[in-house]
Parts: sequence; structure tokens; C-alpha cells
Amino acid sequence: CTVIFTRMATKDLHKPISILFCNLAFSDLFTSFSGFWISMLFITNPDITIFGSKDMLAPYALYTTSILSTIYNLVSIGIERYLAVAESMRTRFRVARNHSIAVVLINWILAFFLGCLPLMGWNCLHTEKNVSVLYSPFCVNYLIFIAIPNVVVAFIIPLFTYLRIIIILRKRKLRMKACGQATGTYKSAEIQVARTSIFIWLLALISYAPFFAGVIFDATNHQCHIDLYPGVYIFRNCTAMLITMNCLGNPIIYTLKLKTLGTKLKALKCLSTNRIRACTI
Repeated sequence: CTVIFTRMATKDLHKPISILFCNLAFSDLFTSFSGFWISMLFITNPDITIFGSKDMLAPYALYTTSILSTIYNLVSIGIERYLAVAESMRTRFRVARNHSIAVVLINWILAFFLGCLPLMGWNCLHTEKNVSVLYSPFCVNYLIFIAIPNVVVAFIIPLFTYLRIIIILRKRKLRMKACGQATGTYKSAEIQVARTSIFIWLLALISYAPFFAGVIFDATNHQCHIDLYPGVYIFRNCTAMLITMNCLGNPIIYTLKLKTLGTKLKALKCLSTNRIRACTI
């Protein structure tokens, strides 16, 4: 909420990348809200989160939608950073604000469509075949359909974009060095991008790999719910906690880490104080 408020209240942060950062914060907020909703259902009626119920369709669908939106936003940020670096020396194409708004809309439409498929009928409420053990009443084939392509997208595309950014910065640094110019800016940018990309990969790996492993286990498991209680469900809860930790880590890596945002957050306080003084005068 702090990230959203600061970026919306500061006009000079309304840039294409800032729109993607703000939308990422919205996605993380939805993930945390839907996770809290599922937690309250688990506290009030634990059986429906184990054996499945119609009441779990809506919170699970919202949870899936928010996770997909977060993944698509992370991929969009990586692509935008790559285009900003690769096209910085060219004038034929620049990422504009309208492009970012269109990407945000496409991300949410795609996430809502894929996340709400169980609400449209792709669920196992009325059948005992192909039902998920961890996320009942979801179907196993739906979880595989959602998990495998998006895990590939979440890992392959950021890997390509950030490696390309590092390669481009290194080439430009070598060219400037050959011309006898200072290369300190490109060196610091290369180190910062490499460090940030490592943090992104580690956070995504720690957050989503256990969930993906749970889906694979769900697809190959042939035991009933009672035989797996409570160990597998403790693992499921841990995967949900890791995804929530990803929502906390994204603002730190992408937004709160930037000195500009902290400066603007302090400037908002100073701005309100100056307004009061001006009105008094």
C-alpha cells in the first residue's frame, strides 16, 4: 500500500516502468488478500480446505488470478527494462505510457480468464476422478495446464532479458573504454542489474518452485486425503507462505530499494507541511 500510494501521489514517477511497478504492487496486494481469505476459511472450517467445497472455488480462483498477474507483471518489467536498454540509442521505438497501460490491461485480462476457468465449469465438484488432493475442488489437469506454461514463462523470459541487458551494458562499456572514455556509469549499472537479476531469480525460485513441486506430486499421487494428512497439507501451507513472502520481497527488490521512492515519500511529508505554511501566509 505504501508503494501504491507513493507512486500515485508523485507525478514525476508516472513513467512506463512506474506503471508496471504500481501494478505489481496491486497484484501482490490481491495475492495477500486472497491468501488471507483462504486462511480465514482454514481457521473457521478446516475440513473444506482439505476435502474441498464449493466455497473454496472463489478464493482459490482469486488466488490463482493474483499469482498469474504477479508473474505476468514480473515478465513485463523484465521486457520493459530490456527494451529501455536495447533501444536507448535508437529513436524509432520507445516504450511509452500507453504501451505500459495496454500491457497492464492485457495481463489482467489473461490472468482473470485463466484464473476463473474453475468458476466457469472446469472443476471437480461433481466427480471424484482427476480431483486435486492439495487444492480440491480444482482438477489436476487444470493445475498442470496453469502451472507448467507459466513456470516456463516466469523463468525463461526473465533469464533471457536480464542476460541480454548485462551483455549490452558490457559491450557498450568495452566500446567506451576503447575510445578512452569513462566507463564508471556502465560498470555500476552492470553490477546493479546483475545483482537485481540474481535476487529476482532466487526469490522466484524459493517462492514458486515448491508450489510447482506440489502440483507435480498432486498429478502423480494416487492416495486419498486421509492417508496424506497432515504432512502434505503442512507442505501446502508452507508453499502459500512462500508465495506471500514473494509478495513482500517484490517491493523491496523493485521499488523500496530505489532511493528515488524513499526521497519522494519524504517529499510528500514536506509538501504537505509547505502547503499548510502557504495557506497560513
